[in-house]
Amino acid sequence: MLTDELRDEVARLKKEQDAVILAHYYVSDDAQDLADYIGDSYFLARKAATLDCKTLVFAGVEFMAESAKLLSPKKRVLMPDPTADCPMAHMMTRATIDEARAEYGDDLAVACYVNSTTEMKAWSDVCVTSSNAQRIVERLPQHNVLFIPDMHLGHFIKEQVPSKNVILNDGFCPTHEAIELREVEALKAAHPGAIVCVHPECATWLVQAADYVGSTSGIIGRVTSGSESDYIICTVHGVLHQIQKDLAAAGQAQQKHCYFPRTTPICPNMAKVTGEKVAACLRNGTGEVEVNPEYAEAARRSLNLMLELAK
Repeated sequence: MLTDELRDEVARLKKEQDAVILAHYYVSDDAQDLADYIGDSYFLARKAATLDCKTLVFAGVEFMAESAKLLSPKKRVLMPDPTADCPMAHMMTRATIDEARAEYGDDLAVACYVNSTTEMKAWSDVCVTSSNAQRIVERLPQHNVLFIPDMHLGHFIKEQVPSKNVILNDGFCPTHEAIELREVEALKAAHPGAIVCVHPECATWLVQAADYVGSTSGIIGRVTSGSESDYIICTVHGVLHQIQKDLAAAGQAQQKHCYFPRTTPICPNMAKVTGEKVAACLRNGTGEVEVNPEYAEAARRSLNLMLELAK
């Protein structure tokens, strides 16, 4: 729970340091409540590139803060918890890319999910997010697309864009992959007519059981704009905070109900990011993010091409 004193301190520190706080929907509720902007990876990447400020505080995991630094190299970027990493961001080897380029030559594009290290982005041709991956893959001139690192999002895009030869890697998000179909089926039995909303990082068999498949912001929008009363949410539990705020603003808080699997999907790394840590990094100047200059230029090019192709 945020105190008035902490809110006042953060407001003062932001003013003194010309800082803006960005937060992903998956971090703790109190970190979201301190943020100036809350969103999914695509929204936050675009926002980081356009904000006019000296300091960015990125309430999220490491790859998000690195992306903000890549897109805003002159800004100071702070991470509230520098140990908040993403396992999937490391699930790729250079050898896999080299082998694909050797096989397909110039008719191969490497599409890199933004949930990846700076180095992995630098190996690639373009970055994508779950919000824009389909559009970007469709617009790539190459027929063959190696999709890294997430095999589940890659499989979903492969089905959505059958005109392309989408080649899959074997990476995955441990939190989304752990959501079990049997728990979702139990919720469907308990709440007949509930709409099953699934993030494409989930396993293929869960995606196939969904009524709606979309990004984090897409799922939030589907719940808040939908006419149904019951929703089964298959993504990280942190989205509920924004859903509840949106429903309250629309006067629908009592009319709609959200249900999560019994084994609650919580990202242990996102959960590290709290309101107190947001305040502490501003207070102490800790958690400053730097990117490896060896990979920065190429990684920035992949991110900028994403922003261009996603328009």
